[in-house]
Amino acid sequence: MMKSPSMAAPAVYQAYPLVVLLSFAALLILTGLGLRDPWPADEPRFALIARDMVDTGQWFFPMRGGEIYPDKPPVFMWAIAMFYALTGNLKLAFLLPSALAGLATVWLVYDLGRRLWNVNTGFIAGLLMLFTVQFTLQAKTAQIDALVCAFITLGCYGLLRFMLTDGLWRWYYLAWFSMGLGVITKGVGFLPALMLVPYWLYRIKTKNTLVMRPYRATALKWWLGPVVMLFAISLWFVPMYYLVSVSDNPAFHAYRDNILFKQTVTRYADSWHHIKPFWYYLTSVIPVFWLPVSVALPWLVPKWWRAIRQMDARILLPAGWIVLLLLFFSLSPGKRGVYILPAVPMLALIAAPYCTELLCRRGLSRLIFGLCAVLTVIFAIAGISALVDAHWIKRALADYDVDTAGFFITAALLGAVSLLVGYRQAMWKSWPILISGLWILYSTWGYHLMGPIRTPESVFASMQQHIPDDSQIALVEFAEQFILFSPYPVTHFGYHTPTNVQLQGANQWLDGDGKRYLLLADEQLQQSCFNAEQAIEVGFAHRHNWYVVNADAKTADCEYPADPVKQYGR
Repeated sequence: MMKSPSMAAPAVYQAYPLVVLLSFAALLILTGLGLRDPWPADEPRFALIARDMVDTGQWFFPMRGGEIYPDKPPVFMWAIAMFYALTGNLKLAFLLPSALAGLATVWLVYDLGRRLWNVNTGFIAGLLMLFTVQFTLQAKTAQIDALVCAFITLGCYGLLRFMLTDGLWRWYYLAWFSMGLGVITKGVGFLPALMLVPYWLYRIKTKNTLVMRPYRATALKWWLGPVVMLFAISLWFVPMYYLVSVSDNPAFHAYRDNILFKQTVTRYADSWHHIKPFWYYLTSVIPVFWLPVSVALPWLVPKWWRAIRQMDARILLPAGWIVLLLLFFSLSPGKRGVYILPAVPMLALIAAPYCTELLCRRGLSRLIFGLCAVLTVIFAIAGISALVDAHWIKRALADYDVDTAGFFITAALLGAVSLLVGYRQAMWKSWPILISGLWILYSTWGYHLMGPIRTPESVFASMQQHIPDDSQIALVEFAEQFILFSPYPVTHFGYHTPTNVQLQGANQWLDGDGKRYLLLADEQLQQSCFNAEQAIEVGFAHRHNWYVVNADAKTADCEYPADPVKQYGR
C-alpha cells in the first residue's frame, strides 16, 4: 500500500518550515556559484556590459565592447555590476542576481500558499517550483528571465494579498511598483495586471466574501496603481531621457528610440527572430520544461475546473492569469521557452493544494516513476556508449573534446538510487531525488566538463604562445565572450555592421601602428581575402577552428572601405 507523501523530516519541518525550504533551495540554486565562467549565448554579453559599467562608470547606457547595447533596459546588468563592484569576482557576481531572484520567488510562493491555504501547502508549492526543470535552470543561469520572474511574482503576490487576504491597499500599490521594476528589467513586467481580468469577472459573478472588496473605494485609488508603476519606471526613464536630451551623441538618441519602441511594441507584434507557431509553448516547452507538473496536468485540470466552478478565487485568479499569460505570449510570432517562466510560480501555487491527494494515486505516481526510469536508461546508454567510444556518441560530440562517460554513468547510478527509493517507499519520490541529484551533479562535475568548451580561454592561451603580449586584436562578426576573455585590447566594427564591411574595416585597421592581428573563424578565413597559408591556427572553440592573421597575410584581393568604418574597442 502506498504511503502518504511526507515532504520533509517532520520535527524540523514543523518547527522551521521556511528555514528548511530556503536551505534546500539554496543548496540547489547556489551550488556551483563561482565555479564557472559566463557561457553563451547571453551570459557573456551581460557579464561584459556589467564589467564595463564598473570599469568606465557609464551605468545608464550599457556598452558592449565600446558600442551601445540597446536591446534591454539596464536593471539586470546593474545587478551584476553591483555584485561585481562589491566582490571584484565576475565569476561569482554574474550568477548572483538570478540566484537571489530564485530564492526570493520561492519565499513569495511559500508565503502565498501559507496565507491562502496552510503552511504545508506553501511548503509543497516552494518544492514544486524547485523540482520544476525550467525554474531551477533559470535560477542557475545569468539571463534576465529569473529576475523579471521575481518581479512578476512579487506583483502577483501583492495583488493576491490585496484581493484574497486583507484587502490592504499597500499590497495593491506594491504590486504595481513591482510591475514597474519588471518593466525596466524586461518590458513584460506589467503582466501581473492581467490578473485584474479574472478578478473583475469574479466580482461580477459572485458575492463570495473570500475576495476582499475594498468597499467605498474610489476610482482614484484603483488608478493610482498604474501611476505607481509609472513612478517606478521613471526612476530609470527620467534620468535616461534627460541624459539623452542634453547629449549630442546620436548613438544615445538611437538607444532611446530603440529601447522604447523597437524592443517593446515592434518586438512583440512584428518579431524578426525566434519565429514559432501559435501552439509552440503547448507542444514544445510545457511538456518538457514544466516537468514534473506537466505530467500531472491530466489530474490537475479537473481539480482546477471544479474549484473554478465553485468560484474558489484562490484557484480562479492564478489559473486565469496563467491562461492569459500563455495567450499573450502565444499571440506574438516571436517565441522563446523562457518567456513563459513567470507562469511557473503561480502554477506551483495552484498545484500544491492537490499534491498530497494526487500523489497517493497509483496512476500519477507510476507515471513519475516511469519517467525517472526512462531518464535513467538514457543516462546509462549514453555512459556506456561513451565508455566504449560508440560511433553515434562520437558523432554527437564531434565538436567537443570532452569525456562524458563518467558523468553519464554517475547520473545513471543516481537514477538507479532514486528508483530503488521510489520502489521501496513511494514511487513519486523518485523525481525529487533524481532531479535534485542531477542539479548538484550538473553544478559541479558538469561545470568542470563544460567549462573548457563553453569559453574561448584555450584559444587565447594558444594565441599568447604565438603573438606578443603587447599586441592588439580585432574581431569580425564577434561574439561577446571573445571580448570578455581577451587578454589583449580588442577592436570590432559594430555588431550589426554587414560582414563584408567589417572585413574591409579590418583590412584598413591592420595597416595601423602597433602589433595588430585579426582573429578569424575557419569559415571567415575561407571567405576573406587573406592568404590561409600565413594564418596561425590558435585552437578550437565554439564549433570553429580559429586563426590569427596580420597585415602580411593580406593579398591583392583585399578591399578597403569606400567610407570610414566605425571602430569600437575597449
